[in-house]
Amino acid sequence: MATISDLSKGNYVRYNGEVMQIEELLHRTPGNLRAFYQVKMRNVRNGKLAENRFRPGDEIEILRVETREYQYLYADGDSLVCMDKETFDQVYIDKVLLGPSVNFIKEEVTLLIAFENGTTAITAEAPAHVIFEITYTEPGLAGDTATRTLKPATIDNGS
Repeated sequence: MATISDLSKGNYVRYNGEVMQIEELLHRTPGNLRAFYQVKMRNVRNGKLAENRFRPGDEIEILRVETREYQYLYADGDSLVCMDKETFDQVYIDKVLLGPSVNFIKEEVTLLIAFENGTTAITAEAPAHVIFEITYTEPGLAGDTATRTLKPATIDNGS
């Protein structure tokens, strides 16, 4: 267990049984009151933001997290199968960890996966830029060019 003053932005902690990532950490000393830490934490499972106050002596569990690069191989139901580029070990991760970006990954792309204690995947990050080919769009409407017009498109992975 570590004290709140040992935390920094980006640390992963276990708070109320949930894995949280520190988004913001502020030390506040109001005029005639005792100092406290204002901490914003994001739940890595559901993405909700929580804001709490802690006294400087409060203890919290800091998690040991390892981040490694994995190559995405294929989807298997609600899981993605990824391979470690160094050891060639295959791991299954939940699609939920990638959020909405799961629709925009394709085979052989590199994912950054963070593991708690080297075994349990807690976060996954897709690349910032991907290249897809547009396979189909609806024809544009004639005369609808006074403002910017958008139309739905289908890309080569079916999304």
